[in-house]
Amino acid sequence: MKIYTGKGDQGYAGLLSGERVPKNHERIMALGDIDELSSALGVLRTGLTEETMEAGKHIRHIQSDLIIIGAYLSAWRDAPVLDKLQKIGDEDIRFLETSIDTIEQILPELKGFLLPAGNPSAVFAHFARSICRRAERRVVGLSIELIVGRPPKLIKPILVYLNRLSDYLFVLGRYCNHLAQIPEDICKI
Repeated sequence: MKIYTGKGDQGYAGLLSGERVPKNHERIMALGDIDELSSALGVLRTGLTEETMEAGKHIRHIQSDLIIIGAYLSAWRDAPVLDKLQKIGDEDIRFLETSIDTIEQILPELKGFLLPAGNPSAVFAHFARSICRRAERRVVGLSIELIVGRPPKLIKPILVYLNRLSDYLFVLGRYCNHLAQIPEDICKI
């Protein structure tokens, strides 16, 4: 199969459910943010050290979850293909929460606003977090459309997941600096 098909040359992209929409459609923008987030996580993975190898496994798991989210977002409302897709569920959210709790037990109490700085892995984690927040905002924008024709129980876990993921990336950034014995850059207001 060729990587190029020419189908997008006129500025339209195909959805998993078969429809074609302009490449600046809100749904395509959300998919792009999810894709960008996964790429940023790939960059983060390359910079992790031996001490953070477990986090590397977690990030790979998260990238797989983002593929699932992207597939879900690329199917139109009540498309039959949705029934065949794997879903993000409570166990995926618990995975993130457990990871956050484990890391937070090691970290000192945060006493101000954290500036993204220090170890490159920490900075990459914060960069990925900011992309995650953008993706979350886009999916919130889509959520009203997505709920029409679908049970809300399918979109809500995605919103919760993205919110937890940004929290995970925040504590992971702190953890990377902690392991590298780099003091946090705190801004007090």
